[in-house]
Amino acid sequence: MSLSLARPVLRWPGRPATAIAWLGNLLAGEQARLAPWLAVALGAGVLAYFALPAEPSGEVVWLAPPLVLLAVWLGLRRPLAGWALGLVAMAGLGFAAATWHTARQPPPLDLPRGASIVSGRVTSVDLLPDGRRLTLSAPRLDGGAPQSRHIRLRLRAEDPARPQPGDEVRVRALVRPPAAPAHPGAWDFQRAAWFSGLGGSGFAIGRAEVVPGEAGAPALAGLRATIEARVSAALPGAAGAVAVALLTGGQSAIPVADLNAMRDSGLAHMLSVSGLHIAIVMGVAFGLLRLLLALVPWLALRLPVKAVAAMSALAVGGVYMLLTGSQVPMQRSFAMATLATLALLTGRRAISLRAWALAAALILLAQPAAVLGASFQMSFAAVLALIAGWEWLRPRLPAGGPRARWQRRLAVALFGLVATSLLAGAATTPFGLHHFGRLQLYGVVANAVAVPLASMLVMPAGMAAVALMPLGLEGLALVPMGWGWRRPCWSRTGWPPGRGPRCWRRQYLPGAWLSPHSGCSGSAFGAAGCGCWACLCWCWAWPAALGRIRPISWSPPMPA
Repeated sequence: MSLSLARPVLRWPGRPATAIAWLGNLLAGEQARLAPWLAVALGAGVLAYFALPAEPSGEVVWLAPPLVLLAVWLGLRRPLAGWALGLVAMAGLGFAAATWHTARQPPPLDLPRGASIVSGRVTSVDLLPDGRRLTLSAPRLDGGAPQSRHIRLRLRAEDPARPQPGDEVRVRALVRPPAAPAHPGAWDFQRAAWFSGLGGSGFAIGRAEVVPGEAGAPALAGLRATIEARVSAALPGAAGAVAVALLTGGQSAIPVADLNAMRDSGLAHMLSVSGLHIAIVMGVAFGLLRLLLALVPWLALRLPVKAVAAMSALAVGGVYMLLTGSQVPMQRSFAMATLATLALLTGRRAISLRAWALAAALILLAQPAAVLGASFQMSFAAVLALIAGWEWLRPRLPAGGPRARWQRRLAVALFGLVATSLLAGAATTPFGLHHFGRLQLYGVVANAVAVPLASMLVMPAGMAAVALMPLGLEGLALVPMGWGWRRPCWSRTGWPPGRGPRCWRRQYLPGAWLSPHSGCSGSAFGAAGCGCWACLCWCWAWPAALGRIRPISWSPPMPA
């Protein structure tokens, strides 16, 4: 008698009782992959709050903690039942978090209808193509009491004042509250201002009076202003504005024509600091620190060089996140970078859906309103697609280790670059259609040129420029940084001010973007949501259906 080693035969359920048992076995076999769905439930609770027509009662906040504790208690005894209750508990927690964050915001400002004298402390200065924009904290209107919300003011283009963070400013200005949505379903500026602490914005109608602050500028605000001034002086024009955006996160100085050209070519994400930028910064810092430590034999023999370099690179990434304003994509990237560093130190997998879900949950709890923004949706959708794609492609890619021929390694690298652009583009395109109403047709080609240049030249040169600023030698690194950013333009005459990257303009690449009918945005957004859910269960439903795992009831073949 011999025992056959063939694959077991799957027996699909036929009766309701058997179906319930089959579903239980399926969930039991996929128990390790159920945790990311808790983050989905948390986001669903946040969305449920913002979908309400009126503000709910504040008592609902206290319903979430008992549910979470009950789910944890039940999960320790019956994991599947605890997970099912955990979905309800996390949805309630998201609803409660959104309710609490809304209630804790300061009240709106009662702004005057006409011009007034506005005074306050400068917290940040944004460079504009034709002036400066100030953010004032604790502003006073016509000498009144300090307000609880900040105000943004745009100075006149011919104003000679050069206020810095920490200075006191007094100016006659016209201030208006945040505008309502342009049409039903459009972006809600009032909601965004409510959660950001913005009370109003306006423009100066007189020259500003600047008084140097006694306490000085905040550390990061002063450093950000110094970097912007030094970069703009060494690299004038649009290239300098792009360099400022990559180093400090401020895009206000980039001319509108250049922003439109980058957006139409599918390169707008290069200007918004996110995972790509912090990965480059941390990767360069990790490699450089590890090399320097290895060059000192006494330290290399006594210290865990890899761990020290990883933790130092994480610290550099945290400073870069704070310097660039801690936007949602940077928070997501830094959270996942932290988990990846811990995984590296403990020998665990650095890329996983659990890290993605944990990063999403942390941001949803800290900023529930972020789930409604394009940055949150596109950032997490792109990373979700990349993780799902990597899990599917990893066993199918040819070996590219150090013993592989250079042609194979080059081919794998090029395939990875194209696959990354395709996956991220496919995941973010529906969200872009919904929020911006545009479809970029040359995004893959543009990113295939721009991303390697940004990784190997632009960002490393920017880091070198910041390191050389104390010596006054930042120009040595900013010049190649500007040159590297101009190269994707393939322009022989450079980058003329106000004309943008010429090769991506519509007259050079006809039909670079499409603007579908606005009625397609809702269906595109729904398709994006379905795609994200499909990616989340990529390694759940399909492996079960294909028989790679055996979570359902099965019987081995009868012995021959």
